[in-house]
Amino acid sequence: MTASSQDFDSPLQEEIPFTISIESTLQRLIRESKVADQPNIHTLRHKWNQLGAEFSFEVEPALTLTDPYHTTVFFQMLKTAESFGQKEAVVYKKDIYENPVRRLSKLIKSYWHGLTRRIDESHLDQILQDTKTSSGAVHYLYVPHTDEEGYSYFSSVAQKLGNRLVVERLPENITPEYVKSLNENHGLLSLAIEKTESGYKGVPFVVPGGRFNEMYGWDSYFILKGLIVDGEIALAKAMVDNFIYQIEHYGKILNANRSYYLTRSQPPFFTSMIREVLPHLEKGSATKAWLKRALKASIKEYREVWMGSQKLTEIGLSRYFGSGTGPCPEVESGHFGQIYSKFAQKYSMDPKLFEEQYLDGSLQIPELDEFFVHDRAVRESGYDTTHRWDDRCADFAPVELNSLLYQIEIDIARLIEEEFDGDLDGEKALNWREAAQCRSERINTYFWNEEKGLFFDYNVVLNRQDDYESATTFFPLYAGHEDDPTTRLISPERAKRLLENALPFLEVAGGIASTSETSRGSDRLNRQWDFPNGWAPHQMVIWKGCLQHGLTDTACRLIYRWLYTIAKNAKDYNGMIPEKFDVVERSHKVFACEYGNVGTDFEYITQEGFGWVNASFQLGIDILTTKAPHLYKSLEELVPPEEVFL
Repeated sequence: MTASSQDFDSPLQEEIPFTISIESTLQRLIRESKVADQPNIHTLRHKWNQLGAEFSFEVEPALTLTDPYHTTVFFQMLKTAESFGQKEAVVYKKDIYENPVRRLSKLIKSYWHGLTRRIDESHLDQILQDTKTSSGAVHYLYVPHTDEEGYSYFSSVAQKLGNRLVVERLPENITPEYVKSLNENHGLLSLAIEKTESGYKGVPFVVPGGRFNEMYGWDSYFILKGLIVDGEIALAKAMVDNFIYQIEHYGKILNANRSYYLTRSQPPFFTSMIREVLPHLEKGSATKAWLKRALKASIKEYREVWMGSQKLTEIGLSRYFGSGTGPCPEVESGHFGQIYSKFAQKYSMDPKLFEEQYLDGSLQIPELDEFFVHDRAVRESGYDTTHRWDDRCADFAPVELNSLLYQIEIDIARLIEEEFDGDLDGEKALNWREAAQCRSERINTYFWNEEKGLFFDYNVVLNRQDDYESATTFFPLYAGHEDDPTTRLISPERAKRLLENALPFLEVAGGIASTSETSRGSDRLNRQWDFPNGWAPHQMVIWKGCLQHGLTDTACRLIYRWLYTIAKNAKDYNGMIPEKFDVVERSHKVFACEYGNVGTDFEYITQEGFGWVNASFQLGIDILTTKAPHLYKSLEELVPPEEVFL
């Protein structure tokens, strides 16, 4: 049966509710499925698929399920009701047979609540269950030195919790040595709180996935786009508010708000977040004051972090650089085993003894120290890990980082022009326009390869352009304002040429691959940010780039490929929404890389999906329904892209 002929919206769906006894029905369904005791949804679905036409389950005389997908939907509906303590569930046929694309979009809209966190007294119980913040039975919460109010509040909360929580005030000057000293006592970093009539409550934020309790840097921008599409404006603004807090008190938008991330950031999208939230806020003095504070925070981070001495290179473009010594403490045990073994062999030592002596400082290995400098830079980039920089990330001025800094410059210029008459307490829009123009010239000089028609990173140590083919080549296409052609980083001619040269090796069945297969190579270990994997940020970046350059057909084709990958995978694998896909195979099965695939591990139902994939689905649907409704109709019918784009 083809996807287009499946009975997703059966005319039999009358508004007749069935009241189902949950426990007895689930037991009977499992028994009739002839599977082992205590199966999960994946083993059940596998069995139903195996049975094929032989499978049927009579729920009621007027409701018999014969399709594995519909049976999965029914099973998960009962499990959801059961999770709320219900003994019975009211079930409608229309819900069981709802179109899978529409159903998935509706579910994603409900997932934002499950992904929302707050750091305050009422929500600490959830956070304290997080093993990543635990040091034995004690959990640590660190509050910035400059946040007197926050420190007083959380100290009082700690007194109520007894020995379960230790609240520490960070020193005024955060050094790598200080962060390393916390290796046995790492914990969450506080975020913004607000005073209410009944006390204090944490300003909410959205995490990438259900196992996280911390707010991530660049994830938050893409999540925010989904929140706005789904009308969650207050929550989107709260994300911006928490980033303002981070810049004001930690000096930067952090990789995430955990103590081991204190010395590094992530790709900067903050001004884009401000600009996308602003039109949805009520005009007036309060919004004007909010915008002023947000802009001042963005300017502070731009100057002190991205244009600071550690990140600004001699060619006037910036790099990733996370200060610190030794291995990053957040990595799982054994992650650097191969590295230690390699060096142990070089020094004719037992690998375990080598690691112990290196970590306690009795063995000084400058070459290994340098490796960890670059490893930190990779983690700040968000591309942890990739073969793109051959473990020398800090040697490069990257395409995407400098495209984003250009975006920040034009964003600040425009906001100051439009909202503050060109001058914000001495910050002049004209100066920001000039900074953007200067960066534009450097980007097009150092990164553009005229022969290949692509953008590449620049190695500032070797003073030469790299040749690693990556989806980051599309970031110059992305940079600019959709409604102002003069702000676009590249010309229409260069945009067209870029796509003509890059899409043949980056566009695959399920969307845009992170890198080309040639650059990844065939004889190296798989890394998650390389071919054949595809990630939501790259998809959304190229969509915006194509749309603002008037390349709507290309954008919609790429959107369709990605949305089909998400929807088909969710339909076939019980609603699963993972953090990434093998976009060549259009599959979530990418477990051969170093980190597995977050979002694939659940027993019965997924209640969160994955943040930026959720957002990409909602944003993609929003674009298709307005710019290519015929493609959205094909998507609802789950017509494969190869049948749509002949």
